[in-house]
Amino acid sequence: MAQILDGLKVSKEIKEEIKNDVQKILASGKRAPHLVAILVGNNGASETYVRSKISDCAEVGFKSSLVRFSATASEAELIEKIQELNVDPEVDGFIVQLPLPKQMDQEKVIMAINSHKDVDGFHPENFGRMALEMSTFLPATPFGILTLLERYNIETKGKNCVIIGRSKIVGRPMSILMGRKDFPGNATVTVTHSYTPHIEEFTKNADIVITALGDPLFLKADMIKEGAVIVDVGITRVEDDSKKGYHLEGDVDFESCAQKASWITPVPGGVGPMTRAMLLKNTILAYKHSIYKD
Repeated sequence: MAQILDGLKVSKEIKEEIKNDVQKILASGKRAPHLVAILVGNNGASETYVRSKISDCAEVGFKSSLVRFSATASEAELIEKIQELNVDPEVDGFIVQLPLPKQMDQEKVIMAINSHKDVDGFHPENFGRMALEMSTFLPATPFGILTLLERYNIETKGKNCVIIGRSKIVGRPMSILMGRKDFPGNATVTVTHSYTPHIEEFTKNADIVITALGDPLFLKADMIKEGAVIVDVGITRVEDDSKKGYHLEGDVDFESCAQKASWITPVPGGVGPMTRAMLLKNTILAYKHSIYKD
């Protein structure tokens, strides 16, 4: 039976470390780190996620602010606010919650963010620095996965790592980070996606499988080898007859894969809490201006 890569436990440890750091900052007479979230429209999942980020900030002692725009707001209005936050010395980092309404160009909006305040790690400058193995903000979910592997001392050097999914937010950056000259890293990385035929031919030979597909229960036990490390980034609402009307499923058939894997992340309680913790980590790095030290 696999051991659990407990993202809930590790994220609590990280938040406690950040909280202690903030207490020292405040004791020295300095202001608290300040994170701003911009929310456009009233997407239910986005609302929930932003509320959780505000709650996380309160937990560690950050100042947080929420800027709301209606779903009909113009791209120009949003970019004007971004430019205002870019030059505000009291704002250390900010995020624009995605997805955006159709009238807004997501790439143009991300490009407008000051890369030194881009705590989501989506700006091309930060992505490029990551690819060049320079100090930068790492996208929160890949950063969370790396930290989880590091805290559990999962060996990655020389290992066969298969990533399912090639999104700009998870799959692509994860492939770069797992191949970097560091720990975790130094793996031999294969990226698979929706056009890859017979994905199981790759996953059966993988020491580490990281799946970010959004396809519930896609990865079955017969697709992995004995002792593999399984990281499940997927999280999908599946309708059921419960009071809530749904439950959450990952990309991995947990029950079957846990019988063969050596380590596995649960859903929920695995990668999700780590993503939130890493946003806080990036914010305190921005506050300390240490991220562009090289």
